Amino acid sequence: MNNLREAHRRLVDACSERNWRDDPEDPDKPETIQAMQIALNLPKQDPPARTEVLEAAARGVVKLCLDDRAGQDGAFAEALGQWYGHRIRKVARRARNKAWRDVQALPGVTVADRARVFVPSAVQDVHPLVAKLQIGHTDLPQDAPGPALADAPVIYIDASLTMSAGKAAAQVGHGSMLLAAAMSVEEAEGWAAQDFALSVREIAPADFAAACARPDAVVVHDAGFTEVAPDSATVCALPRP
Repeated sequence: MNNLREAHRRLVDACSERNWRDDPEDPDKPETIQAMQIALNLPKQDPPARTEVLEAAARGVVKLCLDDRAGQDGAFAEALGQWYGHRIRKVARRARNKAWRDVQALPGVTVADRARVFVPSAVQDVHPLVAKLQIGHTDLPQDAPGPALADAPVIYIDASLTMSAGKAAAQVGHGSMLLAAAMSVEEAEGWAAQDFALSVREIAPADFAAACARPDAVVVHDAGFTEVAPDSATVCALPRP
């Protein structure tokens, strides 16, 4: 738990009073463009439910940020620290079969055999096994997962944005990470004791606006590089439904 406390402190420090859009990115200096890569296991045969994949991605991001290794000295924490100093870019990629199995050995966290979240790096330094995974074609149909868990955080998505599963995975990853940063260390420890259980639900715009208006809401606004307009509120993370 001491490592988790230190990992949480580092996450809070990175997120406090920050606007990542103000951070410099220089195309002439590729090391300034950092990203967290997320591989989604999307086999052609018997593909997973969309919500299942999104929940795995959201859990994977917060698990990686609060991993024991994130609270220690070493390459894992150093990579996170570099990323924390830049924009919180996340890139979701499609994996399947051997390509999915091959990336399991790379530093990161896998959840439910559906999503693996990798230690961030400069985009020029993405491991070749990850770089060859396709960024597009991550569409999965909407599903009907039922009510959200009553005793765990929930991340709501504005369904009207019709984001691909890959885009939505990156957004719910932002949400879980920022929600953890908004928690006290004791709350974060309690969530870790639940193995970061959470729900992801895609809801109508009116319901989404109501969730965003709650005082405990953590709302993610997208920079608008892909799929949605700049400053769109994409997800809303809440400690409870």
